[in-house]
Amino acid sequence: MSFDLGTLCDLVAAHARVTRVVIAEVKGSSPRDVGAAMLVWDSGQSGTIGGGALEYEAAEQARCQSAPTRVIRRALGPDLGQCCGGAVTLVSEVYDAARLRDLDTDVIARPVDAATQPPLRVKRLLADARGQGHPPAPHLIDGWLIEPVSRAQTPMWIWGAGHVGRALVDVLSPLPDLDITWVDTAQDRFPGDIPNRITALPAAEPALLVPHAPENALHLILTYSHALDLALCNALLARGFSFAGVIGSATKWVRFKKRLRQLGHGPTAIDRITCPIGDPALGKHPQMIAIGVAAQILQAAQVTQAEQTNRPGSIRQGHREDRRA
Repeated sequence: MSFDLGTLCDLVAAHARVTRVVIAEVKGSSPRDVGAAMLVWDSGQSGTIGGGALEYEAAEQARCQSAPTRVIRRALGPDLGQCCGGAVTLVSEVYDAARLRDLDTDVIARPVDAATQPPLRVKRLLADARGQGHPPAPHLIDGWLIEPVSRAQTPMWIWGAGHVGRALVDVLSPLPDLDITWVDTAQDRFPGDIPNRITALPAAEPALLVPHAPENALHLILTYSHALDLALCNALLARGFSFAGVIGSATKWVRFKKRLRQLGHGPTAIDRITCPIGDPALGKHPQMIAIGVAAQILQAAQVTQAEQTNRPGSIRQGHREDRRA
């Protein structure tokens, strides 16, 4: 998890004053992990730190908070009557336009329960992050809270703005790690209220856009046309991808595989495409399909992230090794 600076800036612009509450430290069991955050303002909130009573208390206190920063420690069982059995440290910070101007755009490190000068361990961590180009994991160290600014690092292309495409965008657009490009054949195929995170691209011939997609992108193909679906599969096999899935039936995929072989693609390459996508047991309603497909695609994204995280020299890998030592 990371610091969603974009959403915070949008909410401060809309509400002037927003309090961000983040889980900075966990001991034992907790409803959510370090880095989980919620944003609270007078008339609402977004995000969640989980925990029911914990979140309710923290949100109520955030709305009347006067200090710029508060550190809150709660034992979930004795203090709140919850069954998790652990303890959490929350950091609650009030943001306005002036405070936003002081934030870094890569890693946000600030004292929350310590002196204003960073200790040596914090300096080393930030130097390593700059030198190696890998952000550190969010954590509390010597009274300083360190969080990487969220970046949409996983490119995802959704081909088709029909009922299932719209349901998928509704499910996936809140996830800050996904950089979603949404393609269909005309502007009027898209809804009028496209989320800010989404790049909508109308294109009369969508397959011509495939060379512009990163080779590590995740692709979901669910257009209104089987011919267009096939053209996209053909173009993606020539381009390369991290994951490609096509909505449809087993019968559709048998026909597609035959046509793709006729177009010159080998069976090993063709088998990299997943069809059908989702979980048929959930049902055929667009939202049911979207939930199954979202679970499938997020698992693929996590595999890609794990491979990147476990590269030799990764700062995140180093943190795990430090904790095991």
